[in-house]
Amino acid sequence: MESLDVVVIGGGQAGLATGYHLQRLGLQFVILEEAQRVGQSWREHWDSLRLFTPARYDALPGLPFPAAAGSFPTKDDMAGYLEEYARRFALPVRLGTRARRVTRDGDRHLVDCGAAAFRATDVVMATGAHATPKIPDLAADIDPGILQVHARDYRNPGQLRAGAVLVVGAGNSGAEIAMEAAAAGHQTWLAGRPVGHIPSFAYAFGGRIFWFFANHVASRRHPLGRRVLAKMQSRGGPLIRLTIDEVVATGVQLAPRVEGVSQGRPVLADGRVLAPDSIVWCTGFGEDFSCFDSGVVEGPGFHVVGKPFQTRLASAFIGGVGSEAERIAKGIRARQERGRVPAPTSSRLSA
Repeated sequence: MESLDVVVIGGGQAGLATGYHLQRLGLQFVILEEAQRVGQSWREHWDSLRLFTPARYDALPGLPFPAAAGSFPTKDDMAGYLEEYARRFALPVRLGTRARRVTRDGDRHLVDCGAAAFRATDVVMATGAHATPKIPDLAADIDPGILQVHARDYRNPGQLRAGAVLVVGAGNSGAEIAMEAAAAGHQTWLAGRPVGHIPSFAYAFGGRIFWFFANHVASRRHPLGRRVLAKMQSRGGPLIRLTIDEVVATGVQLAPRVEGVSQGRPVLADGRVLAPDSIVWCTGFGEDFSCFDSGVVEGPGFHVVGKPFQTRLASAFIGGVGSEAERIAKGIRARQERGRVPAPTSSRLSA
């Protein structure tokens, strides 16, 4: 069993940024990544996905994004960048390693990964905002003849059956997938509460107005930021780089929320019953704390980074997660310097 200062669970942008700052502070740590390759979660997004923020705001600390400042990188561009980031800073990423169980042992945490195990004073959960797909319970009552796929598993319109498509969830992912389905010739409905959009003036000056808003105004400390958070929690985040009028212009038909099922078909809030051939659930994701024993999450030495609106709107953005990671890393270092938890005296201990 290896003894360390910190175990970081998740090797995406949040975990790598945390590792960068832990490394600069001289802490002993490891980053656990379940996939066999850094950046794999990005490669598995739908084919046409581009980041919602321009490249100038898509860098992690210490390494600019290698693209024109005003361009919008593809998912594969981001995957390659993360892979290069881990290599450039020689971050200790353990690929193909999943944290199966995290328990407390006195003032330390034990992280069981099956073939490997770690003992650490602090654990950072950095699996990000897309750990577990959320699909409403009513999906189980949908006619099995209707194809159902969550946005996590959607790749392109070629997956969809011939005929009509219902996209559920009117946020950024839902809007873009609906536009793509309509462009491929499908009759397409986009169902969900309106989420609004970032006004066009926010993109002026290379997006600097929006970036200032996302970092300094849309904050838990700011009254306006708390109102933005409340709206996001009830309706989802606003459309970025897109308006609902642009969605409709592609032929997408807007529809209210799906609230039930009748004879295997989705029922809308206005009582209409739709007959889609395919449904794409763009209903978001949830965090996965299943590997943590009770008491670990509420106890000392447990940290989260990369959570949406952790302190501000930009908390989970590629370019915003670095400051959250720095805050967490400095907090861990300060905690250990106060002497509350002695640092490990050896890099390896017998099990």
